[in-house]
Amino acid sequence: MLEWMSACAAVSLSLSLLLLLILATYFLYSGLFAQVIIFTGYPPIKNVTFVYKLQEGPHKNRAELFKEASRIGPNTFCMGVFYDDPKKVSGHQCRYAVGSIVSEGKDKVDEDLLKLYETSGFHVFSFPEVTHVVIASVPHRNFLSVLLGVKRVYPRLERYIKERKLCAHPFLEIYREGLIHFMAPLARQGDFYVPEVRLVKKEHEEFDSDTDVSGADSNSECSSGVLLSDSRETSLSSVRSESVQDREDRSPGGAGASRGRSFRGLNWEQTEREDERLEQLPKHNANLYGLVGGEE
Repeated sequence: MLEWMSACAAVSLSLSLLLLLILATYFLYSGLFAQVIIFTGYPPIKNVTFVYKLQEGPHKNRAELFKEASRIGPNTFCMGVFYDDPKKVSGHQCRYAVGSIVSEGKDKVDEDLLKLYETSGFHVFSFPEVTHVVIASVPHRNFLSVLLGVKRVYPRLERYIKERKLCAHPFLEIYREGLIHFMAPLARQGDFYVPEVRLVKKEHEEFDSDTDVSGADSNSECSSGVLLSDSRETSLSSVRSESVQDREDRSPGGAGASRGRSFRGLNWEQTEREDERLEQLPKHNANLYGLVGGEE
């Protein structure tokens, strides 16, 4: 009897150790100890056409939108754009756009694929190519890679931006070729705000810089600003975006859902000066991107 109990205990211990080994291997494979290097350099994408759905709520709810975008366009790269810092904005008011990149650079948009997305309620917008962003990349091998990346990268990005007093927003997550690229543009930031967020309402409400996810101090270059207008042109004739009023009419809260919230905007003159200043910075190639800033 004692021998049988001892054998059972030995088997149980062996199984426990094997399970721990499997879990440890899985975490390591998912990128638990992958090096996180933060630097200022070239972005991982050129100008892109982005199909998206805008959502308000906790960032953890983005997973379903990523899945939906992937089902429609399994050969596209997914991307998310996050406009609010959940540390400063109530979780149910955090805004983010999630979807897929359907064209990049000089590539033409697949109209048939575009129609599939639009039929499923996605909207279309274009983002420009910029020369300087704050960026970090980690492996993307499974869902755990996403969780680990978010937990490990964002605090480092926030610290990097704050210590250098950079004006960097919004935050983008780009999923492509086995990597998750976390980046925030250092110029032309307003062009990364989809129309629903740029306008919010046709009444002239201002953006509040405190809702930026840049982590910049209140006296930084991001602090003051003017209204974001809809003067930006989209060069592709096939790119179509919904009106703010249409979005409000279909939103759960109706047309008045965002009334009463005030947002202060970007300083376009300061942004242009920052863009000119960045163009003067030296550019060096480092692996995939040009390394301009320091590492962390």
